[in-house]
Amino acid sequence: MREYLLTLCITAAVTYLLTGPVRKFAIVAGAMPEIRARDVHREPTPRLGGIAMFFGLCAGLLVADHLTNLSEVFEKSNEPRALLSGAALIWLIGVLDDKFEIDALIKLGGQMIAAGVMVVQGLTILWIPLPGVGTVALTQWQGTLLTVALVVITINAVNFVDGLDGLAAGMVCIAAAAFFMYAYRIWYSYGIEAAAPASLFAAILMGMCLGFLPHNMHPARIFMGDSGSMLIGLVLAAGAISVTGQVDPDLMNLFSGSERNAVHQMVPVYIPLVMPLTIIAIPAADLILAIVRRTWRGQSPFAADRGHLHHRLLEIGHSHSRAVLIMYFFSALIAFGALAYSVNAASMWIVLGVVFLSAIGLVLLLLPRFTPRAPRWAESFVPPRYRRRRAATVTARETEAVANELADEERVPVAAGASGVNGATALGSRSRTR
Repeated sequence: MREYLLTLCITAAVTYLLTGPVRKFAIVAGAMPEIRARDVHREPTPRLGGIAMFFGLCAGLLVADHLTNLSEVFEKSNEPRALLSGAALIWLIGVLDDKFEIDALIKLGGQMIAAGVMVVQGLTILWIPLPGVGTVALTQWQGTLLTVALVVITINAVNFVDGLDGLAAGMVCIAAAAFFMYAYRIWYSYGIEAAAPASLFAAILMGMCLGFLPHNMHPARIFMGDSGSMLIGLVLAAGAISVTGQVDPDLMNLFSGSERNAVHQMVPVYIPLVMPLTIIAIPAADLILAIVRRTWRGQSPFAADRGHLHHRLLEIGHSHSRAVLIMYFFSALIAFGALAYSVNAASMWIVLGVVFLSAIGLVLLLLPRFTPRAPRWAESFVPPRYRRRRAATVTARETEAVANELADEERVPVAAGASGVNGATALGSRSRTR
């Protein structure tokens, strides 16, 4: 665990320290697009934050390669090199898009190529353990298609949710934390070394997001751009592919008695159709809704609009920071709820806790629809916006005072104008008399 923490801290430190110089470089390079209709920020903000995140990734892998325990991951597996190759390719495509805004179909092709590069180097789904069936071995083509599909979906889901300051980095960091706990449990609880690369990827991904977040919180000083959102989406997908498609459930027979029981024991987060979707449930839902919405309107699925979930939260009446925190809350609830259920699926307390927290989240979601009023004795302890009566009284007094001032200002010019007219009339009569 200490080596993971060291890798995480080094990755976060490198990302944090490089983000400032990268921001200056982005300004000089002109990577500051004009504000578009769908944007929520008011001033042009530099992009290319993915440059710092990529070098943080490289630093994390380099440090891990020189640590005693984590170096075995590089010796026994080619997955870290496969991740670095795919990440470098998708990062270059993102940098070009941040500067020149390349076509969406070209980006989609680049995402598929990056996924294919990882598949060629061994980072692919080999089998799927299904509850009630057991291990289903995949052919080479089936594994390749499923791997490419998962990588592309994850990349675009993260890219679509990157619409508010700190939203994408925070949500991916939450997902990476839940995924790290899941992979670390499989490695050390079951002694399965095949889960070690996924644990490393998740730790590095957390460091990348944590190092970039201080620069990206509202109001953001720099955006990660597609060079960052596609990069962290690919790293997240690589970890999911590594742990769900490479870990053999037969190795759990010693603990569960049979392969089928082992699969049942790991439900619902062991199978790759569930665990990756739980850690990116909110971005994936936003992606599906965006595709359906744009197709229904006769638009391209890649056409940008203001119909994403975070845009709807702003339209409801949430502030920028509150909308981001609500998205954090639901992401953590889904990811860690599934993680807790996988540890002890027989406990009803976990289900009741998830239901209770979901109810709290629903109240927070609909908070602008309510008009909360704090008691008189508690008004000094709550923010001014909840002091409804006092605020209404003060507002009424201020409105009346402003109205009186406007009325006084209107009377003075009229009186002055009238005296001026009378004076001019008298002067004119005198001149005519002369």
